[in-house]
Amino acid sequence: MVQNSAPVIKAPAGRIAIVADGNSPDPDDLGGTAVSIALLRAAGLENRLVHYSHSCDLIRNQRISESAEEERHALMQSSCDVTARRWGGFESITFLDAKWQKEKTIKDLAHAISVSTAEDPLWIIEAGEPDIIGFALKAAPKEKHQFVKVVTHHSANDDAGDFYEWQDILDFGVEEVRIPDQNIKLKVKLEDWDWAKNHPDPRIQGIWIQGKLAELDNIVKFQKGKWDCSDAGMVLYWITGATNGGLEQGNVDDVKSILLNYIEK
Repeated sequence: MVQNSAPVIKAPAGRIAIVADGNSPDPDDLGGTAVSIALLRAAGLENRLVHYSHSCDLIRNQRISESAEEERHALMQSSCDVTARRWGGFESITFLDAKWQKEKTIKDLAHAISVSTAEDPLWIIEAGEPDIIGFALKAAPKEKHQFVKVVTHHSANDDAGDFYEWQDILDFGVEEVRIPDQNIKLKVKLEDWDWAKNHPDPRIQGIWIQGKLAELDNIVKFQKGKWDCSDAGMVLYWITGATNGGLEQGNVDDVKSILLNYIEK
């Protein structure tokens, strides 16, 4: 049965870029990445995604070992590539490892910034440290910075940079788009995602697996018993209107209804 309560899809003008971490101690970007990619496809907005990079924590945090971090890079690449292939529509984009492909990542995001205009702005989703965003802004023409909007939901990302502080990002002249902490409604009990675990479609099951991998992670304890796609809340906000009435505090039912409407249609 089609989910009739799905939020209205009304993305703003422009393109979207996502910069995630996942190689830092918190593994939540595994589920967040899978949900973000699936939401864009389900909303029919996959062609508006012009940059996706992960593992943007450029200097390893001592809370995670070198070998464990390498494992995360592989898991994040898998979350990107497998989800994109299974949902389809992302053949024109390369999912980049921001730390291991740093220069290529910066060049790719800088290019997306450099072609921005008032009619076709770039919305950057800050789903990790701000350093890559800072490097890309520095590499792009200054006159294009006014056409960049950076979406954030948590100071844990803003304040985690090794090379750029949040104020440095704002000093480039970009527009700050701040929404409430998405953990409030998108970091939930594991059983709140049983609908995906038990769904017959492997695309839906595949998303659940990514969030379960994060819950099983043995680096941090605060994800135990939780299914967390909090950073995907910024994508949910964007596809439902962003600054023009977008869902500032979306929940699992919103994600569920959008994805299942797409699957069932």
